[in-house]
Amino acid sequence: MDPRSTALLVIDVQHGFVNRHSRSILPTVVRLVQGWRAVGAPVVLSRFHNEPGSPYETITGWTRLRTPEEQELVADLTPYVDEVTAVIDKAQSSIFTSEGAQLIRDAGWSNLVLCGIDTDACVYDSAMAAYHHGYRPWIVTDACASTGGVPYHDAALLLASRNIGPAQLITSEIALSRISGTHGAHA
Repeated sequence: MDPRSTALLVIDVQHGFVNRHSRSILPTVVRLVQGWRAVGAPVVLSRFHNEPGSPYETITGWTRLRTPEEQELVADLTPYVDEVTAVIDKAQSSIFTSEGAQLIRDAGWSNLVLCGIDTDACVYDSAMAAYHHGYRPWIVTDACASTGGVPYHDAALLLASRNIGPAQLITSEIALSRISGTHGAHA
């Protein structure tokens, strides 16, 4: 992976998404951010906001991620907020908002490495959107989690394996070795 064209997309690692099922990934997400920053590669953080009247509310009855406390990035990531390429605020599951899509396009990134919460919603939807926009998505399996637990995380990875390819699912160890150049020159 070329650090100039490979962005790390940290999806929705916010207080409102951290629970007993997702908390364990936080150190791995931080290691990825540190690894990307160490080689000068771009890092983008996203924050989900559940707007009143959203489909999440009107169709599924889900009203979380409304308060500033729930929307706040976890404390583990706050030291990096001023160092990252961008923080994308979004009211949809995918990071491919108009702002996010333009940032990715204008930067010329071709590889998008995804981690965060929820594997079965925002991470998966962002990976699929990346794929459909012609980018190569990589899902870091041990740096993603579902607030619903392991069955939902595993289901999303099963779908991702089928829809974007099993080779696009990697561990943090592989991602870090590829971005640092210790595992071959290209993905």
